[in-house]
Amino acid sequence: MVLVYLEHEGESLAKSALTAIAAALQAKEAHGYSRAVGLLLGASGVEAAAEAATSYGLDEVVVVNDPALEPYLAVTFEAALLAVLQELSPDLLLAISNTRGKDFMPRVAASWSAAQISDAMEFLPEKRFRRPMYAGDILATVEATTERVVATVRQTAFDAAGTASSSCSVRKLAVTVPPVSGTEFLRFDTVASERPELTEADVVVSGGRAMKSSENFETYIAPLADLLGAAIGASRAAVDSGYAPNDWQVGQTGKVVAPSLYIAIGISGAIQHLAGMKDSKVIVAINKDPDAPIFEVADYGLVADLYQAVPELTEAIKAAKGA
Repeated sequence: MVLVYLEHEGESLAKSALTAIAAALQAKEAHGYSRAVGLLLGASGVEAAAEAATSYGLDEVVVVNDPALEPYLAVTFEAALLAVLQELSPDLLLAISNTRGKDFMPRVAASWSAAQISDAMEFLPEKRFRRPMYAGDILATVEATTERVVATVRQTAFDAAGTASSSCSVRKLAVTVPPVSGTEFLRFDTVASERPELTEADVVVSGGRAMKSSENFETYIAPLADLLGAAIGASRAAVDSGYAPNDWQVGQTGKVVAPSLYIAIGISGAIQHLAGMKDSKVIVAINKDPDAPIFEVADYGLVADLYQAVPELTEAIKAAKGA
């Protein structure tokens, strides 16, 4: 059996959950598992979200509703998931390779004595997985030799699961979430923004170190992004220089994105940045260096001074939209 952890937002499934379901269904077929089961952990709204997960081809959805699971803490979710694993005994445990998946799934793998496969992009027969290595320069085929496997999957590698012709059942698990010590939740700080979330945006406008300051991000990047209804991203160099916040970072050590349109402004195209955005459907690059590596992956490239080109592009889009 393959068990896939599904995130939810209140009473609704997170967008990543549909991608996770698609990955689980592929794993079921490729590895020959008898069932694919969805798992939701949480408190308020989790049972309604579980019902929403029944329409996408899973064989069953199980849910754990416990006040201890809100707010999210890695140690609490690890304890809850280990209790679920003891009851269900799956062969493969899946989750999306996002902030949460990277946070607590390796802990589960270690405690469950399972092999850990990270950033899986494809499931192959005989418990084999295809995953990127060397900042995405190669795709390696790896084989799990243990009975138990924990895998996180790259969200950009799978399309969202579609609605199935029939729905499955929901089962509530009465597992006890043991108390944990050593970690206490203090507060959750969030930045209010009307822009879409970076990993789920259809359009991303990113700036690099050539932006030179956070003020230039606001002057040049923000107007273009807002005009396109886009999220704002940044290269690691821009983040390390203090020009952009850490949660804007795109790349191997930041967030992996694959929007319909990715606009890279003043980004040279370091390997670790390309690893986080090269699966975008259309890539537009603006850089004054004609030899910048970003042009090797760009569908459209403009060799120009960004401080002249970006305002002109913004005004042209405004005129085209009648804004």
